[in-house]
Amino acid sequence: MKKNKFLLLTFSLMVLAFMSCSESKPAAEPMEEPMEEVKAPDMAAIKTTIQEIENKFATATTNKDVDAVVAFYSDDAVSMSDDEPMVVGKEAIKKDIEEGMAKRKGDKITTFEVMGVYGSEDQVTETGKTIVKDKDGKVVYTGKYMAIWEKRNGEYLCIADISNADAPEKK
Repeated sequence: MKKNKFLLLTFSLMVLAFMSCSESKPAAEPMEEPMEEVKAPDMAAIKTTIQEIENKFATATTNKDVDAVVAFYSDDAVSMSDDEPMVVGKEAIKKDIEEGMAKRKGDKITTFEVMGVYGSEDQVTETGKTIVKDKDGKVVYTGKYMAIWEKRNGEYLCIADISNADAPEKK
């Protein structure tokens, strides 16, 4: 009986020794994906870009160039002027701009000043003010607006705008 216990103990120790000597592989750890660093958009540069667009928009407005103004809008844009029905789609916006420009009296110079931009590289919400002067530089009326710009095919297009102006033509 002592012999059996001795054999059992010897066998157990050999198994333990064998197990501890054999290579054990560590449990597989979940593979971590390298985290891509998310860079905050350069809102100052975006503001400069949007201001450049607004300068071209203002020139087109001053020149009553409907096609140039409409080119800043996406096909699915929405325009919402104060005290007016919502205008949906580029063709409807074009018609609305044509009607508005036909009502403009005299030579007026329009400027847009970007006050702030918010969002991301691909979609920007802009707040700004409109200043319209007569040919002598006297302020005829002012307004405020908000526009949403979306980058499509590398360029910003207006997908929505909301504007309010104390234009004499609207009274």
